[in-house]
Amino acid sequence: MVAGAVLRVARPTDDLDAAVRFYVDGLGLADLERFGPHDGYWGALLGHAGQPWHLELIARTGHRFGRAPNGEHLLVFYLPDRADYDRAVTRLAGQGIAAVPSDNPYWDRCGIMVEDPDGFRVVLANRASPC
Repeated sequence: MVAGAVLRVARPTDDLDAAVRFYVDGLGLADLERFGPHDGYWGALLGHAGQPWHLELIARTGHRFGRAPNGEHLLVFYLPDRADYDRAVTRLAGQGIAAVPSDNPYWDRCGIMVEDPDGFRVVLANRASPC
C-alpha cells in the first residue's frame, strides 16, 4: 500500500438526503463535498477535514439499491474517549435514532449499534481501535 493513501468507503443509498442527515446530524460527521449529477449519479463525501478517510454515499436517478443485505455489513467508529462517546449517543437519541441489537453480541458489549436509513448498521465502540 502506498504511504499516505486515503481510504474512501463508498456505499449506495436510496435516499441521499436522509442518509446524509443520519451521518451528519446523528453521528456528527462533516458534509465535506457534494457531487452530481454525473451520468445519473449524485453523492456526498462525509468525514472530517484532513482525515485520511471518507464515507461516500451515492444515489442514482431512477434506481433503487434496496436495504443492506444483512446485519453484518457494518461501519465501526472507535470512540475511546467516554465524553466523545456519550456526546455521540446523545446526538443520535436527539435525532430519534435508537440502538438495535447486534447479530454479534461482541458489539453490544463494547458500545451501541444503530441502523442508517438504508438498514446499514453502524457501531459506536467505546474503546480504542485494535490496530
